[in-house]
Amino acid sequence: MTTPPFGEISQEYRGDWVRLRTMAYVRALALGGQAVALVVAYAWLGLRFDLVLVWLVMGAAALSILLSLMLFPQTRRLSESEALLTFLFDIAQLVCLLYLTGGITNPFALLIIAPVAVAAMALSPRATLFLAVVAVALITLISLTYQPLRFADGTALIVPPILAFGYWAAIVIGIAFQAFYAQRVAMEANSMADALLAAQMALSREQKLTDLGGVVAATAHELGTPLATIKLIASELEAELRDKPDLAEDARILREQADRCRDILRSMGRAGKDDTHLRRAPLEAVLQEAAEPHLHRGKQVHFLLSPAAGGSPEQPLILRRPEIIHGLRNLIQNAVDFARAEVWVQAEWSDRHLRIRIRDDGEGFSPQILSSIGEPFIRRRRDPDRPRRRPGYDGMGLGLFIAKTLLERSGAGFQAINQSGVTRDLPDQPRLQGAMITLDWSLEHVLAPKDAPLAPNQPLSA
Repeated sequence: MTTPPFGEISQEYRGDWVRLRTMAYVRALALGGQAVALVVAYAWLGLRFDLVLVWLVMGAAALSILLSLMLFPQTRRLSESEALLTFLFDIAQLVCLLYLTGGITNPFALLIIAPVAVAAMALSPRATLFLAVVAVALITLISLTYQPLRFADGTALIVPPILAFGYWAAIVIGIAFQAFYAQRVAMEANSMADALLAAQMALSREQKLTDLGGVVAATAHELGTPLATIKLIASELEAELRDKPDLAEDARILREQADRCRDILRSMGRAGKDDTHLRRAPLEAVLQEAAEPHLHRGKQVHFLLSPAAGGSPEQPLILRRPEIIHGLRNLIQNAVDFARAEVWVQAEWSDRHLRIRIRDDGEGFSPQILSSIGEPFIRRRRDPDRPRRRPGYDGMGLGLFIAKTLLERSGAGFQAINQSGVTRDLPDQPRLQGAMITLDWSLEHVLAPKDAPLAPNQPLSA
């Protein structure tokens, strides 16, 4: 199986998941169980079968396990094709054993389900389907022809045809059900794991940008004094060297370049200053910061802020947490992408709660996926009959999942619905059917402490 491009996250790449040593241990355990069952059947229950052929089949399986342990390192992982061949070998070995010990009438015939169920957890759906078809074909074959078990007196163990058919049907249904069930569970688990990794990477990136801004601000602050000294000395040299034009020109250039460095560092400091008082900001400033990359994309973004009944008229001062800014940015991006012309970002607060609504005037979420909003790897975000409005976008739902995960981590409640009819809490009361996402926080989760002391400036180490 091919590997994903560097940095790409997708649950479709499932190669090299099975460790060879783990597979060998599981196969050895299964082989030990088969050996115990054969010994008990022969010595205690008095059943007779071809011992030589049976132990030859068992020996072949044991030899394959020993060779895999001796020839390959402990860390070796099987590719999908190698794992598929291993599962096929196990199924073939078990079918040969069943053929020699009563075929479909052997109660242990149900063990043929195990390789298919395990394969469904590690292989792609196509490989799992192929393995399931092979297992059904082989179990059907040994239901038609097999060597019956015999008692010590030579009497054959005969099962009525209706029971033999029932055994066959139960095994076939078990193979189909276990393969489908295990495959679905594995896909859900892998999708969630990949999506959580994407959310963690997004939060880490936002945190690194914040930290980088702090470094830039500290650098700008610490370099301010030496640059001022350089400028002062250059100005004095320029004044003293008026009778030497060449040297005076050099001093002037030195002073201008010091000014230029000061301006660059000042702008960098404004963009990235990380003093404690800038880790908190008014609610509107945080919303503006989150929406800033999408304010000039051809859609009008409105910011509407107002206190709820009984709330303070002054905007709350909230924490500029990376997960809040990144989550809001993803939601605003989604609204801008699918809006026709306008997006509304509303915020209202009371003494205990903060509510933010993000609306657009688009066509809304497709009813088929509305209940799955916020789940990762959704293949259809909107009605598939509608034209795609994000060129080159696959629509796997990761953006909304990341936003939902990050915002819920900050303590927010998340709800996504489609609007219908007149929207009375917006200016001009437009009639909308687009998407609306509502976020609710307990104010204590996002409110910045008003009396927090400022952190002292930290010198840069060489």
